[in-house]
Amino acid sequence: MFMRKRIGCLHAHYSNVEYIEKAFSKFDIEWLHFVDPGLMQRVGLDEKFMYSDAQKRVKEQIEWIAECKVDAILITCTNYIALLNEEQLSLSQPIIKIDEPYFELICQLQQPQVLLFTNPATVEGTIKRLHAHAKKNGDVGVDVEIIIIDNTFDLIMQGLDEKYNQEIVNFLLQFNREKKQLSVAQLSMVKAANTYECLTGQAIVHPLHALVDSMVDQLELKLSINGI
Repeated sequence: MFMRKRIGCLHAHYSNVEYIEKAFSKFDIEWLHFVDPGLMQRVGLDEKFMYSDAQKRVKEQIEWIAECKVDAILITCTNYIALLNEEQLSLSQPIIKIDEPYFELICQLQQPQVLLFTNPATVEGTIKRLHAHAKKNGDVGVDVEIIIIDNTFDLIMQGLDEKYNQEIVNFLLQFNREKKQLSVAQLSMVKAANTYECLTGQAIVHPLHALVDSMVDQLELKLSINGI
């Protein structure tokens, strides 16, 4: 008899819970969401909080989730992914990183691209992982331009989600694409990207585009009774 999947999901912000629940609403999944915005706050503000301390915290979080009898662990924060050292872990469950299917999608697009961020602290780790992924798969020439939408990320950290989304939409509407493919690199930016697409008919790549297909293949997810 088929048993529904139980997936633990680690987020850096509460707003990401809704994205994941909606994206997988047709599948028979029990989600356990774990949210810790404090880690990124400490990394950015506490000079005494070392990189090794942050790595230790992520390791503890992943091990705690694994002990909750989940079938897999999904990490939606690129900073958490960058801090993860899987060599220090001994788990039976697969760890799914939201940025890997996204990187694969970026590498498949044979054209110049613009990657948009709102959180400056996310950029370095994400781009480092992108280039490592491209090199591993033989695509060393991925052509990306990085742009940070200034003075927006604090809005979502303050719970001002609608204002955050509107600021991103306003930026997108004013941005000169120059025939480049636009991409939002953070899950928190997806709602604004979808709004922009509805307003203009111009598609924007985002991390959810490839994640669902990847997880369906990897975990053999089944449609729920209501989703059939």
